[in-house]
Amino acid sequence: MSKTAIHTGSRLYQIVADMQGERPWGDFLDAGTGKGSLRWLLTLDTARWTAITASPSMAEQVTRELGDQKRPQDRLLVGNWSDPSFLQGERFDTVLADYLLGAIEGFAPYTQDQLFSRLRPLTGQRLYLIGLEPYVPYSSTDPAGKLIVEIGRLRDACLLLAGERPYREYPMDWVLRHLRQAGYRCVDAQRFAIRYGDSFIHSQLDMCDGRLRRLQDRTLAVALSEHVQALRRRALALNHTLGGLRHGHDYVICAELA
Repeated sequence: MSKTAIHTGSRLYQIVADMQGERPWGDFLDAGTGKGSLRWLLTLDTARWTAITASPSMAEQVTRELGDQKRPQDRLLVGNWSDPSFLQGERFDTVLADYLLGAIEGFAPYTQDQLFSRLRPLTGQRLYLIGLEPYVPYSSTDPAGKLIVEIGRLRDACLLLAGERPYREYPMDWVLRHLRQAGYRCVDAQRFAIRYGDSFIHSQLDMCDGRLRRLQDRTLAVALSEHVQALRRRALALNHTLGGLRHGHDYVICAELA
């Protein structure tokens, strides 16, 4: 799942930078890399960085994004955190888990409760976690919220019909509880309201269109495609009227070893 909101990306990374303050980044692990986190990572004064993805196609995209900006000491690796031998014995001053908790569902389902214990021996100083409060399973009473939930549910339905696993997001209180159980202490935790825009609408519904092309039942695919386009028109119109679709929250957590 791709998520684009007006304030996400650079603003949330800036919150991480503010939490870090004057501390050096040192050896940096981007534990669930993507184009957004990589762009930010390249602006930091790190001793070296290691970026991890479980998706070979994402690795290809990130490689194109890197161009010639990767230094000899930097690494982009394809690996899965369910593999206990992956990066065994290594340690990083700073670890970033940028929407990693939700993404794990697509590559190592039902192992989210083990993520923080898995990252603990790799964490030398600080773990930063960026996450999204779950919204798809919940109903909303306001027009913007109803549309965002409708888009999320349609996106997840199309992913499932195409044989893929949607993200499984976890709330901040669940994360804080499991961080403590894994031997971390929370240094800071902040939640931020989301205002979605046209880019979110198009990215999520374009994802639906892409998955619907794979369906063998073309009658179902055509019906769902018509629904996607109708929802796109409604969402764009309401976004124009309201100046943004406000619904849900992101969060940023800073943790250290207890």
